[in-house]
Amino acid sequence: MSERTQRVVIVGGGFAGYNAAKALRRALPRTADVEIVLVNRTDYFLYLPLLPEVAAAVIDPRRVTVSIPATLRGVRLALGDVTAIDPEREVVAYTDPEGAAHELRYDRLIVAAGSVTRLLPVPGVAEHAHGFRGVAEALYLRDHVIRQVELAAATDDQAERDARCTFVVVGAGYTGTEVAAQGPLLTRALLRRHPVLARQRVRWLLLDLAPKVLPELDPRLSRTAARVLRERGVKVLTGVSVQEATPDGVRLTTGADVAARTLVWCVGVRPDPLVGGTGLETQKGRLVVDTTLAVPGRPHLFACGDAAAVPDVTRPGEVTAMTAQHATRQGTLAGRNVAASLGHGATGTYKHHDLGFVVDLGGLQAAANPLQVPLSGFPAKVVTRGYHLISMPGNRVRTAVDWLLDAVLGRQSVQLGIVRGAAVPLDTTPPEA
Repeated sequence: MSERTQRVVIVGGGFAGYNAAKALRRALPRTADVEIVLVNRTDYFLYLPLLPEVAAAVIDPRRVTVSIPATLRGVRLALGDVTAIDPEREVVAYTDPEGAAHELRYDRLIVAAGSVTRLLPVPGVAEHAHGFRGVAEALYLRDHVIRQVELAAATDDQAERDARCTFVVVGAGYTGTEVAAQGPLLTRALLRRHPVLARQRVRWLLLDLAPKVLPELDPRLSRTAARVLRERGVKVLTGVSVQEATPDGVRLTTGADVAARTLVWCVGVRPDPLVGGTGLETQKGRLVVDTTLAVPGRPHLFACGDAAAVPDVTRPGEVTAMTAQHATRQGTLAGRNVAASLGHGATGTYKHHDLGFVVDLGGLQAAANPLQVPLSGFPAKVVTRGYHLISMPGNRVRTAVDWLLDAVLGRQSVQLGIVRGAAVPLDTTPPEA
């Protein structure tokens, strides 16, 4: 890099960071002497919405991982975990996968660190539950469910069979609802391969303290999801959560004990703790920014996605929700505004109206409200899969082929044994005050 080359560092390669890099690269003319560096712990962008289908053995895990070097040409990848951001020195520190420490000087910085699993202080959860935020966790859950059914088939102890065939999912938001909806389809296919379990009852429980499934969505979509879950045999317990987790099951807040060997934690997320260590103003753990996504008083520093408390001009006094939809659009604007700060283009402000949501419920079922038009059943399924294919930055054909093969040939459900439970612990780092 020459002395006059300006460097833009982007922290995080999720929905916000990936789209920021993509938009910035496009906004800069080829003659611009600007280096774009994306710091991320993996060399891929993870398309999170399809993780439940990975866990249900519907699609190959590689489909949800899109290579950053292959799809972001002109962007340099710095592989590692960011450990500190120093706004005074304008330096980002990170550690690479081999443990070596590095520092990157920047002229512009985009903080798109994303979020981490939100862990509530429930005894035993950190030790006995597993989250659902990455490929490793999805692969572990798939193997774990298959293993529980196979171990149930190998024992004559009915109590043990019942426990191994009971699956508890905590959190009835997007992720938890999709995991609980996909689960019975997987276990149903597994039981067909074990005649000894022909009459075995399989229980899937979905718990949430909220009064309904998908509380953040239109009531009609919530009712659609709840109906599909009931038809699949999922027992939905609203106003209920886990009071304590043990190796043999969970105690619910109602006082009831449930014998189970599976506890999936999908309670929600919180901003990456990295944000709290910057020394900059935060709001509920998110960096305070203005509508241009710049940090007040720091014209060279921008933030977007779950890491940023972006004013929601459509709802005065509030900040935008932590959703992929907001992160994608904020990342794009952040990239363009950084280019504008370097003299290429005009600065814009963030204003985004809700375009609707999609929830894949497995099989031929889904719930969607594109442009606020509520849909369910097969029409919603078509819209949902179409939305995902459009939104994915790569692997579209391979994903569509996997869907087709699943519909025609059924799912491939064997344990790979690649990920052990110890490799996917729940994050127990306390949140910033």
